[in-house]
Amino acid sequence: MYVPIKPVRDYPFLIRLFFRNQKRRYGKILEPGMLWGRSPWVFSTLALLYGALDRKGSPIEPELRSLITVRVSQINHCEFCVDLNTATLMKRCQEPEKIDALAQWRDSSLFSERERRALAYAEAVTRSDIDTDAELMAQLERHFDHDALVELTAVICFQNMSSKFNAALDVPAQGFCRIPKPAADSNPE
Repeated sequence: MYVPIKPVRDYPFLIRLFFRNQKRRYGKILEPGMLWGRSPWVFSTLALLYGALDRKGSPIEPELRSLITVRVSQINHCEFCVDLNTATLMKRCQEPEKIDALAQWRDSSLFSERERRALAYAEAVTRSDIDTDAELMAQLERHFDHDALVELTAVICFQNMSSKFNAALDVPAQGFCRIPKPAADSNPE
Protein backbone atom coordinates (compact mmCIF):
# COMPACT_ATOMS: atom_id res chain seq x y z
CA MET A 1 0.00 0.00 0.00
CA TYR A 2 1.36 3.40 -1.03
CA VAL A 3 1.87 5.84 1.85
CA PRO A 4 2.10 9.45 0.59
CA ILE A 5 5.26 11.35 1.46
CA LYS A 6 4.37 14.31 3.62
CA PRO A 7 5.92 17.77 3.49
CA VAL A 8 8.23 18.65 6.37
CA ARG A 9 7.26 21.27 8.94
CA ASP A 10 10.25 23.56 8.56
CA TYR A 11 12.12 24.20 5.34
CA PRO A 12 15.48 25.97 5.07
CA PHE A 13 15.47 29.69 4.30
CA LEU A 14 16.49 29.20 0.64
CA ILE A 15 13.60 26.81 0.03
CA ARG A 16 11.18 29.23 1.69
CA LEU A 17 12.36 31.85 -0.84
CA PHE A 18 11.44 29.49 -3.67
CA PHE A 19 8.05 28.95 -2.00
CA ARG A 20 7.49 32.70 -1.78
CA ASN A 21 8.13 32.93 -5.50
CA GLN A 22 5.68 30.08 -6.15
CA LYS A 23 2.99 31.82 -4.09
CA ARG A 24 3.55 35.02 -6.04
CA ARG A 25 3.48 33.27 -9.40
CA TYR A 26 0.79 30.61 -8.82
CA GLY A 27 -1.12 31.87 -5.79
CA LYS A 28 0.00 28.93 -3.67
CA ILE A 29 2.94 26.71 -2.85
CA LEU A 30 3.06 23.81 -5.27
CA GLU A 31 2.82 20.32 -3.79
CA PRO A 32 5.82 19.04 -5.79
CA GLY A 33 7.86 21.95 -4.39
CA MET A 34 7.13 20.79 -0.88
CA LEU A 35 8.27 17.29 -1.81
CA TRP A 36 11.41 18.42 -3.65
CA GLY A 37 12.05 20.79 -0.73
CA ARG A 38 12.81 17.77 1.45
CA SER A 39 16.11 17.72 -0.47
CA PRO A 40 17.14 21.41 -0.55
CA TRP A 41 20.22 21.01 -2.76
CA VAL A 42 18.31 19.02 -5.36
CA PHE A 43 15.33 21.38 -5.29
CA SER A 44 17.52 24.48 -5.63
CA THR A 45 19.35 22.99 -8.60
CA LEU A 46 16.09 21.85 -10.17
CA ALA A 47 14.56 25.33 -9.81
CA LEU A 48 17.61 26.94 -11.43
CA LEU A 49 17.49 24.46 -14.31
CA TYR A 50 13.79 25.16 -14.86
CA GLY A 51 14.51 28.90 -14.90
CA ALA A 52 17.25 28.40 -17.50
CA LEU A 53 14.94 26.37 -19.74
CA ASP A 54 11.97 28.74 -19.44
CA ARG A 55 13.88 31.98 -20.00
CA LYS A 56 12.80 34.69 -22.43
CA GLY A 57 15.93 34.27 -24.57
CA SER A 58 15.38 30.56 -25.25
CA PRO A 59 15.54 29.51 -28.91
CA ILE A 60 12.37 27.48 -28.23
CA GLU A 61 9.40 29.84 -28.19
CA PRO A 62 7.17 29.84 -25.08
CA GLU A 63 4.11 28.33 -26.77
CA LEU A 64 6.13 25.44 -28.17
CA ARG A 65 7.77 24.81 -24.78
CA SER A 66 4.31 24.62 -23.27
CA LEU A 67 2.95 22.33 -25.99
CA ILE A 68 5.88 20.01 -25.34
CA THR A 69 5.50 20.02 -21.54
CA VAL A 70 1.78 19.29 -21.72
CA ARG A 71 2.25 16.47 -24.24
CA VAL A 72 5.04 14.83 -22.21
CA SER A 73 2.88 15.18 -19.09
CA GLN A 74 -0.05 13.51 -20.86
CA ILE A 75 2.11 10.57 -21.94
CA ASN A 76 3.50 10.15 -18.41
CA HIS A 77 0.04 10.39 -16.81
CA CYS A 78 1.00 13.21 -14.46
CA GLU A 79 -2.21 14.90 -13.29
CA PHE A 80 -0.36 17.74 -11.59
CA CYS A 81 1.85 18.46 -14.61
CA VAL A 82 -1.02 18.37 -17.09
CA ASP A 83 -2.94 20.77 -14.82
CA LEU A 84 -0.16 23.31 -14.27
CA ASN A 85 1.37 23.10 -17.75
CA THR A 86 -2.03 23.39 -19.45
CA ALA A 87 -2.73 26.55 -17.43
CA THR A 88 0.58 27.96 -18.68
CA LEU A 89 -0.20 26.86 -22.25
CA MET A 90 -3.58 28.61 -22.05
CA LYS A 91 -1.74 31.88 -21.37
CA ARG A 92 0.77 31.36 -24.17
CA CYS A 93 -1.32 29.79 -26.92
CA GLN A 94 -2.85 32.00 -29.60
CA GLU A 95 -5.11 29.16 -30.77
CA PRO A 96 -6.94 27.64 -27.76
CA GLU A 97 -8.34 24.79 -29.85
CA LYS A 98 -4.77 23.43 -30.07
CA ILE A 99 -4.97 22.60 -26.37
CA ASP A 100 -7.94 20.28 -26.86
CA ALA A 101 -6.31 18.72 -29.95
CA LEU A 102 -2.87 18.17 -28.41
CA ALA A 103 -3.23 14.47 -27.56
CA GLN A 104 -4.26 13.85 -31.21
CA TRP A 105 -1.86 16.37 -32.78
CA ARG A 106 -1.02 13.99 -35.64
CA ASP A 107 -4.65 14.13 -36.83
CA SER A 108 -4.96 17.93 -36.53
CA SER A 109 -4.15 20.64 -39.05
CA LEU A 110 -3.80 23.19 -36.21
CA PHE A 111 -0.10 22.50 -35.64
CA SER A 112 2.71 24.00 -37.70
CA GLU A 113 5.36 21.78 -39.23
CA ARG A 114 7.88 22.99 -36.60
CA GLU A 115 5.43 22.07 -33.81
CA ARG A 116 4.73 18.68 -35.41
CA ARG A 117 8.44 17.82 -35.60
CA ALA A 118 8.97 18.92 -31.98
CA LEU A 119 5.95 16.90 -30.78
CA ALA A 120 7.12 13.82 -32.69
CA TYR A 121 10.54 14.21 -31.08
CA ALA A 122 9.00 14.70 -27.62
CA GLU A 123 7.07 11.47 -28.03
CA ALA A 124 10.14 9.60 -29.28
CA VAL A 125 12.23 10.77 -26.34
CA THR A 126 9.45 10.06 -23.84
CA ARG A 127 8.25 6.68 -25.05
CA SER A 128 10.45 3.61 -24.99
CA ASP A 129 8.81 2.05 -28.06
CA ILE A 130 9.81 4.86 -30.47
CA ASP A 131 13.35 5.56 -31.63
CA THR A 132 14.98 8.89 -32.33
CA ASP A 133 16.22 7.69 -35.71
CA ALA A 134 18.17 9.50 -38.42
CA GLU A 135 15.01 10.42 -40.35
CA LEU A 136 13.43 12.11 -37.32
CA MET A 137 16.65 13.98 -36.58
CA ALA A 138 16.92 15.15 -40.21
CA GLN A 139 13.33 16.45 -40.05
CA LEU A 140 14.13 18.27 -36.81
CA GLU A 141 17.24 19.89 -38.29
CA ARG A 142 15.05 21.54 -40.94
CA HIS A 143 13.36 23.52 -38.15
CA PHE A 144 15.92 23.73 -35.33
CA ASP A 145 19.60 24.60 -35.38
CA HIS A 146 21.85 22.53 -33.13
CA ASP A 147 21.66 24.94 -30.19
CA ALA A 148 17.85 24.92 -30.35
CA LEU A 149 17.83 21.13 -30.68
CA VAL A 150 19.89 20.81 -27.49
CA GLU A 151 17.45 23.10 -25.65
CA LEU A 152 14.43 21.27 -27.08
CA THR A 153 15.90 18.00 -25.85
CA ALA A 154 16.56 19.54 -22.43
CA VAL A 155 12.95 20.78 -22.14
CA ILE A 156 11.65 17.32 -23.04
CA CYS A 157 13.99 15.55 -20.63
CA PHE A 158 13.29 17.99 -17.80
CA GLN A 159 9.55 17.49 -18.22
CA ASN A 160 10.00 13.73 -18.28
CA MET A 161 11.86 13.89 -14.98
CA SER A 162 9.33 16.24 -13.44
CA SER A 163 6.23 14.36 -14.59
CA LYS A 164 7.65 10.96 -13.65
CA PHE A 165 8.57 12.28 -10.18
CA ASN A 166 5.08 13.66 -9.63
CA ALA A 167 3.28 10.64 -11.09
CA ALA A 168 5.39 8.23 -9.02
CA LEU A 169 4.52 10.14 -5.83
CA ASP A 170 0.86 10.48 -6.91
CA VAL A 171 0.84 14.28 -6.80
CA PRO A 172 -2.72 15.35 -7.71
CA ALA A 173 -3.80 18.25 -9.89
CA GLN A 174 -4.07 21.49 -7.92
CA GLY A 175 -6.95 23.01 -9.88
CA PHE A 176 -5.07 25.49 -12.06
CA CYS A 177 -7.30 24.95 -15.08
CA ARG A 178 -9.95 22.89 -16.77
CA ILE A 179 -7.99 19.94 -18.06
CA PRO A 180 -9.07 18.96 -21.57
CA LYS A 181 -10.39 15.42 -21.74
CA PRO A 182 -9.56 14.09 -25.21
CA ALA A 183 -11.69 11.27 -26.58
CA ALA A 184 -8.66 9.00 -26.84
CA ASP A 185 -4.92 9.45 -26.77
CA SER A 186 -3.58 8.52 -30.18
CA ASN A 187 -0.31 7.33 -28.62
CA PRO A 188 -1.02 5.81 -25.21
CA GLU A 189 1.81 4.20 -23.34
